[in-house]
This record gives sequence, structure tokens and C-alpha cells, in this order.
Amino acid sequence: MNFAVPPAPPVVLPVSGSDAVFPVRRVYCVGQNYASHVAEIGGDDRRPPFFFSKPPDALVAGGGLIAYPPRTTNLQHEVELVVALKAGGADVPAQQALECVFGYAVGIDLTRRDLQAQAKESGRPWEMAKSFDQSGPIGALMPITRTAHPVRGRIWLKVNGAVKQDGDIGQMIWNVAEVIANLSTYVTLAAGDLIFTGTPAGVSTVTRGDSLECGIDGVGALSISFRGQKLEKTET
Repeated sequence: MNFAVPPAPPVVLPVSGSDAVFPVRRVYCVGQNYASHVAEIGGDDRRPPFFFSKPPDALVAGGGLIAYPPRTTNLQHEVELVVALKAGGADVPAQQALECVFGYAVGIDLTRRDLQAQAKESGRPWEMAKSFDQSGPIGALMPITRTAHPVRGRIWLKVNGAVKQDGDIGQMIWNVAEVIANLSTYVTLAAGDLIFTGTPAGVSTVTRGDSLECGIDGVGALSISFRGQKLEKTET
């Protein structure tokens, strides 16, 4: 195949306990899926789930040192359970949805909250608040061949050693099966898709030089630190 420009490298995630890697197709995110987080931002926990996306290359596999993003003075963290799919389809019944799951990981949905607030106020998309470079740090995938589907378990995040988020994935308004089923009524899901399933209360603002640690019982842990300077521009 003769490419007009060099193709981007595939986005892959490590799989815990294996030398295999997981190829990422699409990245979906659920908004406001914990009642505690809905309450802290003034939302309504009675409405159906809603979704937005991140580009696959916004993922940062394994975390580590990342750049603090430009054009924000209010960058916030959202620790989340991430679902990785090995199969999909359209209109997947909730009773069969877990059959589509390959495994789980802990991830962080980084959000430029000031840009999100501006977008909400003007009725514009959240794209630049959620889908910027390195906005999706994510740990290694824990395959269901090594663990059961997590129904309950502590989900937490620390900033510079201080606990900021501390909840339980059992507190999700819409569980994993319901999220998959609902999302599949909007798009046809497929192997390689990821779903960030929402965050509990306690989101806070982070700044240059801060270090974050987070984890989910039985799933994994993840650490990131902000190096401060902007990402280097790619020459074209």
C-alpha cells in the first residue's frame, strides 16, 4: 500500500500477565455516572447515560511523566474504571453485554474544566475540554481470564499523597452491562473499543509538578506526574 504520508503507529495497551498487547479502536466515555459526582457539579442523576469520545492517541499507556496541557487554569482529574471490549455489535442486550468484555483497567479522564464550563455556557461541544493530547492515562488491562467482572471495589485517587477521590465502583448509576447496552444503541461497538465508565466525587484541580496515584481494587493501579512544559510540536 502506497501511503501519501507515513501512517500513525497503532495505539496498543499492555495486558497484565501477558506479552500480548490490546489494539485500541475507539475510546468512549460516560458522563456523570456516579451520583456523588453528579451532586458535586450540580447535575441530575435520574437521566440516562450520555457519552463523549477521546481519540485513541490521547491515551497514555502506563502513565508516567506527561505534559501539562495548554490553555487551561483548571485542569482536573477523574479516576475511572475502563472497560475493554473483545466483541461488540449494535443493540447488544444488557444480559449479554458482559460477554463482549476482554478486561478492565484503571484510567484517568483529564479535563480542562474551565474550557468545559465555557462550552456548556455557550452550548458548544466539549471536544477541547476532554480530547486533548495525553488526556487519557491508562494502566495495563486486567483480562477477565485472570479476574471476575468487578461489581464492587474501592476506586481512589491521590494528589501528592493526599486522598482526593475515594469511592466504590458499586456506586455507579449505570453498571458496566447497562453502559455497554445503552452505548450500542447509538453506535456499533467492536473489538478494540474502550469505555471509560465515569468518576466518583472528589475531582480537584491539579497543577504543574503534581503527582497523581490511583487504583481500583482487583483491577490495577496507575501513576502520573506533570512535567509542566508544553508538548513539542511535530514537524511536518
